[in-house]
Parts: sequence; structure tokens; C-alpha cells
Amino acid sequence: MPDSQNLTEAPRPEAAGVAKAGAARPAPVGAEANSPAVEFRNIDIAYGKFVAVRDFSLSIRKGSFVTLLGPSGCGKTTILRSIAGLVDISGGQIMIGGRRVDDVPIYKRNIGLVFQSYALFPHKTVFDNVAFGLKYRNVPKPEIKRRVGKALDMVRLPGSEKKLPSQLSGGQQQRIALARAIVFEPQVLLLDEPLSALDANMREEMRVEIKKIQKETGITAIFVTHDQEEALSMSDRIVVMNAGSAEQIGTPEEVYERPATAFVADFLGKANMLAGMVSGSGQATSVVLASGQTINVACPRTLAQGSKVTVVVRPQKLSVGEAASANRLSGRVVSASYLGGSAIYEVDIGTKANIRANAPISGRVLREGEAIDLGFDPEGCVLLDGDGRRIS
Repeated sequence: MPDSQNLTEAPRPEAAGVAKAGAARPAPVGAEANSPAVEFRNIDIAYGKFVAVRDFSLSIRKGSFVTLLGPSGCGKTTILRSIAGLVDISGGQIMIGGRRVDDVPIYKRNIGLVFQSYALFPHKTVFDNVAFGLKYRNVPKPEIKRRVGKALDMVRLPGSEKKLPSQLSGGQQQRIALARAIVFEPQVLLLDEPLSALDANMREEMRVEIKKIQKETGITAIFVTHDQEEALSMSDRIVVMNAGSAEQIGTPEEVYERPATAFVADFLGKANMLAGMVSGSGQATSVVLASGQTINVACPRTLAQGSKVTVVVRPQKLSVGEAASANRLSGRVVSASYLGGSAIYEVDIGTKANIRANAPISGRVLREGEAIDLGFDPEGCVLLDGDGRRIS
């Protein structure tokens, strides 16, 4: 798979978010207004015998912020580039505003691009960098000046028109890259790991700024990241990618609280995965863990006794020493990390892997080797079948 940074080291019109006027094929009257902003229809992307993306489908509504989330090599950046025309698809269709664009040249796609390496022209001023796409479209000079000024105001860098990129911090350069991508009012804004080169404080600040600008402009945004916190805090919907396919598509709350597969549960938030066997099934399903301890899980289905299952419990769902919880797990503290208002405990409960609890502190922080009781509700967990797919 090509490296996205290589595409941006020598900025080109298309890398600067430029698209000439015109679309490949007209849509029926009214189709654009009623169509999703972006739609993938069963697309495949292959490099020789290697299939990078397989049978991927997704419909994105206008004005939404959708994140493609997954580990390196899962196909998320490849999908993003296919929208822009930087990668050819092997099968399926890509639609933007009701028009098929997968066979449309890149310069005819009305797309704004922001990359992690900024892709600014080092010898051009901030004004010329932001105005590049407008000049390429032959927009009149007074209108260029107005739009550039408005874009710089939106990214909170007014008065910086005469500066060169080398005179700006990394965060400021990323703001200029964002201004350049939105100045010509594209149909879709694509952001390929735009925050990965920034320090932690600047990343958090830019998250807020990008989301704010996206809401103010009403632009449809597609964001690529491997950072779970970025995805959860910024997105209207998250597409969790694995090996070229979508494992789960949903709101941040849906994919976090109710992961569809073991992969989603483990990748998004590092959940506790408790393997066991069904010992009883009724209004709640009883599961016996390897340690011999029994827990109950809310489940709408009747499961066969002896079925292999996995109980998924988020660290935040586990309480420490509270008798009110329906499920109780006893163990010993392996390690404890003090976080101010809460503590993270790693606990040995007699299973193959230790479990983790992130709980508020009441009293003192327990020390290594001390006995600990963990509690959680039957509704506070998810049950997976033997194939790692959600049952409840």
C-alpha cells in the first residue's frame, strides 16, 4: 500500500484540494439533493493478488462527520484515497452527491484534502497557499481575497497572510492546510490522520477546532485515524475497519458500548474478555469462567448449556468493593495506577489473563497483592459467541 506522506511531499493541484468545475455524468434532476453525500457500493481495491479492500459499502449523509478507524494496514487510508481519485477501485461504485465518480479524473472531483504532513508549498505565503485552489479555478481576485480572509478567520489565524510556512508552528501549519481545503467549499472534506504529527496538547486543541469548523460549515467530513480517543470524541459515526472490511458501523456510543465482534471490543478501548461456558440460560445467562466463578449476563436468547462464550466488560463498568452489583469477581491486585479521582487496577481473578478495572477512588488505593472484589451489572456487559460475534 502506498504511503500517504509520499503523495504530499511535492504538492500538486489535486493534493491541495483542487478540483476544476464539471462532473463526469449528470445526475437525474433532484438526485443530488436527495442522495447521500458519499456512498460506497460494494467496492474492492486490489494491488495484484493482494486485496486491500473487500466488498466495502457505506452511505454517508450530508453534513456528518464519519471516521474510518482501525490499525495500520486495515484499508482505511486506501478507502479515503479512492474517494479523492488517488487510488483506483477494482470493483463496485463510488458516488458523491448522487453522481458516480470512481471513473472521474481527480481534478473533476470537488474534494478537499488534509494530510498529516500538511503538504503546504514552502516557498509560497499563507495567502497563496490558501488561495491556490481558487486561483486554479479562475475565481476573481476580490472574491479570492474575501474567501481567504474568511477561511483564515475560521481557523483562527487572521493576519497571517504574508507569512511563510516555515514561520509557523506545526499546529498553525495544520490550520493553514485545513483553511486551504475548505476555502473553495468542497462537497466532501477528507482528513488523513491530520493530527498524528502534533503533540498531545495540540492534538486535543485541533480536535475541537476541526469539529467546530465542520459543524459551522456543514461540510461532510471523512476522517481517518488509528486513535480511538480521536474517533470517539469527534465522530457522528465510526466505521471500525479490519483486514479491508468494516467490522462495525455505528455511533461512538454504539461501537464502544455494544461491540459487534471480539476485534471491535479489543481494539476500541481494550475491553476485558472473559472466556467461559454457559451453565444456565433464562432471563439471564449464567457463565462459568475458567476460575470457577459464575457471572450472569443479560441475554434475549436461550443458549445451549456448555456453549463456549466470551463476556466483554469495559474497565469503566467494574466497580471496586461495592456489594450492590449483581456480579462479583474476587481476585488480587497485580498493579495499581493512581490517576487522581480514579485508579486503574490490574487484577488476577484466576483466569488465563488478568482483568483491568478503572474505578473511582473511595478511601485509599489498594496495593499490590491485596484482595479485591469487583462488581458489575448483567446489563453492563456484552456476550460473544464462540466465533467472536455479539449475542447480546
